[in-house]
Amino acid sequence: MTPFIAEIIGTMLMILLGNGVVANVVLKETKGNNSGWIVITAGWAFAVFVGVTVAGPVSGAHLNPIVTLGLALTGKFGWNQVPIYIMAQIIGAMLGAFFVWLSHKDHFAATDDKGKKLACFSTGPAIRNTFSNLISEIIATFVLIFVIFYISGPEIILHSDSTAKIGLGTVGALPVAILVWAIGLSLGGTTGYAINPARDLGPRIMHALLPIKGNSDWGYAWIPIIGPIIGSSLAAALYMLLF
Repeated sequence: MTPFIAEIIGTMLMILLGNGVVANVVLKETKGNNSGWIVITAGWAFAVFVGVTVAGPVSGAHLNPIVTLGLALTGKFGWNQVPIYIMAQIIGAMLGAFFVWLSHKDHFAATDDKGKKLACFSTGPAIRNTFSNLISEIIATFVLIFVIFYISGPEIILHSDSTAKIGLGTVGALPVAILVWAIGLSLGGTTGYAINPARDLGPRIMHALLPIKGNSDWGYAWIPIIGPIIGSSLAAALYMLLF
């Protein structure tokens, strides 16, 4: 296992389970059909938990180009590793989307609504308004990255000037999962809270490549990329200003 492979596998698992819960809710004749937004947001949170659990010990489990960018901007991650991580994240997202399609193939065939099929791959706005959609992605991503900067493991005080880290093992992935769940519940209803360019771009590419009828909506695709980049940059700037 290398950081590159860890980012591929972690992102793949996250997308498989995250887009998988969307497919379970929106596609016809699944047992979870029409189970609602709470199920989708919870499923995505748990998907993040799974991805971070697997990749965390090896790569730090960025699973998101915006996390990689934010850490690099604040000097917490080397710029020479940024392209490698982003490439792995996009590859992992594409693989995860492929397996969602493979596991739900009969249900994609049973579903006539092309928009619902696309929703199993990429995000889209509830109300299409370029400026509002961009602002929504900026704000949601800002919250994601800014809070990630403040997530830390527990410590015990040994002396007045000395502390020791307490390992949490797999449970250490929980704070990020809760954060993503909070964002989905509170801010996700406008654009589907991409907050991750790889999460949107990789599966959108697979939607275009796989034998699925329907427009991949490339006219919207730049918003889940540019919005998170701006949001992450603003979060990094504020964090550096405060510290």
